[in-house]
Amino acid sequence: MIDPERLLRHPIPEIRQKYSRKDTMLYALGLGLGRRSSPSHAQEMRYVYEKELSALPTMGLVLGYPGLWMGDSATGIDVKRMLHGAQVVRLSKPLPVEGEVVSTSAVISVVDKGPGRDAVVVTRRRVVDTRRDELLCELDVVSVLRGQGGFGGSPSGAPTFAAIPERSPDLVDHWDLDERAALIYRLSGDFNPLHVDEALAQSVGFAQPILHGLCTLGSAVCSASRAALGFEAERIRMVAARFTAPTYPGQRLRTEIWRAEGELLFRCHTEGEGAACVLDNGSISLTS
Repeated sequence: MIDPERLLRHPIPEIRQKYSRKDTMLYALGLGLGRRSSPSHAQEMRYVYEKELSALPTMGLVLGYPGLWMGDSATGIDVKRMLHGAQVVRLSKPLPVEGEVVSTSAVISVVDKGPGRDAVVVTRRRVVDTRRDELLCELDVVSVLRGQGGFGGSPSGAPTFAAIPERSPDLVDHWDLDERAALIYRLSGDFNPLHVDEALAQSVGFAQPILHGLCTLGSAVCSASRAALGFEAERIRMVAARFTAPTYPGQRLRTEIWRAEGELLFRCHTEGEGAACVLDNGSISLTS
C-alpha cells in the first residue's frame, strides 16, 4: 500500500555523471540522426559530427538518470503495473556537448484517483553542471500506477498539458525509427531489458520489445524541429507531452505540428500496421 507522505520523503539516489562529446553524438544517433537518406541530413550532421558539435535539447532526459528507484519495496509501488504517463523537460540554456553533472530527484506530487483506480506520481529531477554550479535542466516524470489508488491520498495535483487545436495541423513531418533504435538508444543509460529482450516483452503482452518512450519523444521533437525550425533545436527551452501508446523500432512516426505564439504544439502517430496515437498534448516552448 502506498503511503503518500512516506513517498514524498523517499530518498532518491543523487547521481554524478561525466559525459563526453562521444556520448552527445551517440544520443543523437539513437534518435536516428545522420542518415544520408534523411531530407535534413546536412542540418543533422552538427549533432553527430564533432566539427561544430551541438547537443540536442532532449539529451537532458538521459543526464543524471537515477534508474528504477520506484522498485524499492519501501515505496509501496508495484512497478509491474507502472506506466510512464508523461514527461516534461525545461532547459535553462543549451546543453554543453560534454561535462560533468549531478542530479537530485524528489517526489513532488502523489495523486490518488480512488479505490480500484490509478495513482499518479510526479518526480522532479534537477541536473546541475558541477563545473559551473549552474542548473542545466529540470525534468518532471509523470508515472501512472495502474489500479494502485485508494490509499487515501489527495485526488488533485496531477499536471496538465497543452490542448491540441481543433483544426488541421500547420505542418506534418515523417520520421523513420531505425530497426536498431532501442539497441543504440539504451547505450545512453536506460538498460531496461523490456526494450531488447524478446521473451520478457512477450511475457508482459507485447509482440516484441518496445522502444523507449523517451526515444520516441526525442525523435518526435527532432521531427518537429526539422519541419518548423530548420533544425535550429537550440531554440527549444521546454518540451512536454503525454505517452499514449507504445512504439516499436522500425515504425514510421507522423508528427502533426501547430504553430502558436512562442511555441509549437504537436501530436504523433505511428503509421502502417497497428497505427496509433503515441504522443499527445505535446508542446515545445521556444526562444525568439
